[in-house]
Amino acid sequence: MKLYAFATASAFGLFANAALAAGLGPLVTAAELDTALEAPQAPIVLDIRGGGYEAGHIEGAISAPYGLFRGPADNPGQLVPIEKLEATYEELGLQPDQPVVIVSQGDTDTDFGAAARVYWTLKSSGFSELSILNGGAQAWANAGLPVSTEQVTPQPTDISVSWDDRWTAETEDVAKLTEEQGKAVLLDARPAEFFEGQKAHDAAARPGTLPGAQNHAYTEFFQPGATAISPVADVDALKSKLGLQEGQQLVSFCNTGHWAATNWFALNELAGLGDVKLYPGSMVEYSQAGLDMDNAPGLFKNLLNQFGGSN
Repeated sequence: MKLYAFATASAFGLFANAALAAGLGPLVTAAELDTALEAPQAPIVLDIRGGGYEAGHIEGAISAPYGLFRGPADNPGQLVPIEKLEATYEELGLQPDQPVVIVSQGDTDTDFGAAARVYWTLKSSGFSELSILNGGAQAWANAGLPVSTEQVTPQPTDISVSWDDRWTAETEDVAKLTEEQGKAVLLDARPAEFFEGQKAHDAAARPGTLPGAQNHAYTEFFQPGATAISPVADVDALKSKLGLQEGQQLVSFCNTGHWAATNWFALNELAGLGDVKLYPGSMVEYSQAGLDMDNAPGLFKNLLNQFGGSN
């Protein structure tokens, strides 16, 4: 028998369940979400999988494909204009003061970045009660919890949102930080071959990384083979590993702000390092700006890399 089955018999039980729904924290398990959905103040579930939604989703979940929160093909990490985001939120029936749980597929570790990028976008838009279902829809299915194929049509809302840039680094900001050695830790969330300039995103002008950056691949926040992110057990050890000093800015980047969103989530939301910035356009946008880069191969080497399928 579930906790809520007998807790709701008293006023205390109602209060406990409402508090649970309103204070889930940045990560929730499938069991925790299942319980929260039975509470009087149940969270809104955003299913960001796109096509996977029709095959079966958490009952009551709203379809909100990841593409709604992304830029164009030539710069996928580009920020969506706030006016467009506001219209999207209204169509999805969202209110900034309502708890929201974000659900991705959860079948790979890289998929977590989609949920983290949506979380970061909502947080930067003024949403305060946000959670990610750790392990995504796959974790829900693995827990044997029911799914629905009924399409949910949200009731549109009328809201006003603005962008809080405390967690955002733009290209101009990042370029300046590369010239001010020691002011920031620039953290490349990509696998080593991207950081080392052996591979590049198809939309990038050239391979390479930010001047002075260090590599901390997003995979370091996952156990080998796991698709659910791990908690940050030792914050001091993490800060020491990153070489993060008091007063330094921490900026997470990758190719298009996807893998970097995982690092941002782990550092800002799980480790609580405070006001970690995500560079949404990341190396695609930076390389297109024609700025100096580290680990950028020469023209001949770059052509060899492309010929070898490293892009």
